[in-house]
Amino acid sequence: MANKSLGDNRTRTSVSIFIVAGLCCFFYLLGSWQRSDVGKGDSIAMEVTESGENCNILPNLNFETRHGGQAGSIDDSGTEVKKFKPCRPRYTDHTPCQDQKRAMHFPRENMIYRERHCPPPEKKLHCLIPAPKGYVTPFPWPKSRDYVPYTNAPYKSLTVEKAIQNWIQYEGNVFRFPGGGTQFPQGADKYIDQLASVIPIQNGTVRTALDTGCGVASWGAYLWKRNVIAMSFAPRDSHEAQVQFALERGVPAVIGVLGTVKMPYPSRAFDMAHCSRCLIPWGAADGILMMEVDRVLRPGGYWVLSGPPINWKTNYKAWQRPMEDLQEEQRKIEEIAKLLCWEKKSEKGETAIWQKRMDADSGRSTQEDSEATLCKSTDPDDVWYNKMEACITPSKGNGDDEGLKPFPERLFAVPPRIANGLVSGVSVEAYLEDNKKWKKHVSAYKKINKLIDTGRYRNIMDMNSGLGGFAAALQSPKLWVMNVMPTIAEKNTLGVIYERGLIGIYHDWCEAFSTYPRTYDLIHAHGLFSLYKDKCDFEDILLEMDRILRPEGAVILRDDVDVLIKVKKIIGGMRWDFKLIDHEDGPLVPEKILVAVKQYWTVGDNNSTSTR
Repeated sequence: MANKSLGDNRTRTSVSIFIVAGLCCFFYLLGSWQRSDVGKGDSIAMEVTESGENCNILPNLNFETRHGGQAGSIDDSGTEVKKFKPCRPRYTDHTPCQDQKRAMHFPRENMIYRERHCPPPEKKLHCLIPAPKGYVTPFPWPKSRDYVPYTNAPYKSLTVEKAIQNWIQYEGNVFRFPGGGTQFPQGADKYIDQLASVIPIQNGTVRTALDTGCGVASWGAYLWKRNVIAMSFAPRDSHEAQVQFALERGVPAVIGVLGTVKMPYPSRAFDMAHCSRCLIPWGAADGILMMEVDRVLRPGGYWVLSGPPINWKTNYKAWQRPMEDLQEEQRKIEEIAKLLCWEKKSEKGETAIWQKRMDADSGRSTQEDSEATLCKSTDPDDVWYNKMEACITPSKGNGDDEGLKPFPERLFAVPPRIANGLVSGVSVEAYLEDNKKWKKHVSAYKKINKLIDTGRYRNIMDMNSGLGGFAAALQSPKLWVMNVMPTIAEKNTLGVIYERGLIGIYHDWCEAFSTYPRTYDLIHAHGLFSLYKDKCDFEDILLEMDRILRPEGAVILRDDVDVLIKVKKIIGGMRWDFKLIDHEDGPLVPEKILVAVKQYWTVGDNNSTSTR
């Protein structure tokens, strides 16, 4: 028995030595592969993997820190995490680039003082914007279309100023939005029915719309059920919180104005543009504002003007304006529309509808008395802080609009800009591959955050939208995505995003976004911090994300691991719960995903770990 036991021990020892030797060889080869140019899974990625685990974003998240940053070339163990304090209560609705006091220092002519005027770096706030006392999560869509909690935007002035126009009513602890507007006091639905008798709203031909001077965006809110998505904007002015109300309702909107600077949208983007008593002087300055609308309006698109000066003969007394002034204003508008080759389709009551001709360029060339001045710029999408010009943007050169599919087929069809080779470096094959990639990514997100597409998140932002693949893969009647195209992006693909039937805007993330605090439920960013790592401070970008994110809102950041470790160091001092997890293709991929939830806290609550 003793000899047999000894023999067994020797056998087991030999097997153990063989296994250990095999494992050593395996890990030596694995390490060599990781350090080579072929394998990109570096030591940082491996350490994050070893210290990590899967997580689900649930209402009561408390993510623990899992990576100290000691691996590889990154070592921040000797530095303390900077703790960000709450801003003072007066900054609850702070809009840095549309600050009321700063605006008063700029000229009032042409609405210059209502345009973007951002503070210099030394004037930026480096604190966390607090939510008002009693802030609550907005109602889910579609209830949010009609009701907004009073505590979220406690401003009653519109209930008085617009009482007879059926904009907004205060009822107990909520605001109610009956769907009325200055030009449609009987409701947006009936007004849209009137437009639909002329404009093909129902068949998917009209998908993207622009609402200038939108008020509380009831027009856009009621277009949603007709599968039309509107980009609405209004200035931050004496009517408190118009855009804030719109976003609380779950309607796409930004703070903006038609002044002297081009709108932050690409050319040939919108199927329809709309002005309902928006108080914009369309006939002034040689029609420069109508020319800017023409730039962003797709050939075949529609322009709706509702209110003064339309039907001035009947309404000049009610509008309390001289008949001669209104008559001259309409004459100028008609003249400019003809110059732009817009064909008048309808004038009924106080509403007129024009359609931009598909062959507008050739139409102008046949006009014997045409005084059209064509813009000389070679890039009609180069708009960021660029001044408007009294010239007409040529329609040719940005794709074949006749090739656009109706929505929703348009969402995944090859956009004309790509099909015609007008986006450098993006082939049809690359576009189709991008769609596959984002369907895979979004599928992974839904496993990580099980609240996506449940109705919990309505207003979603993609901070670096690329071809719009994230938004397309998320497409749902329960949500919408603001696709942001960074002005420093290598490829300008915002026109492609609009051709897919999605909406978006140009923006430089070194500055604040044109929105109120707490207006987005979920923020996504792919490669954003890698893009901006040599442009501006990560701290400024993250504080801006915190400003526009709702309490208990979620964040998904996808980037290289070394970049996300730096980001994680900063958000360790913010009131976010977070985790860093692996790429869905496994731990050896250096791209990681950081998921976070902003904690609930309000004015007067200084406890950084507080919850509801």
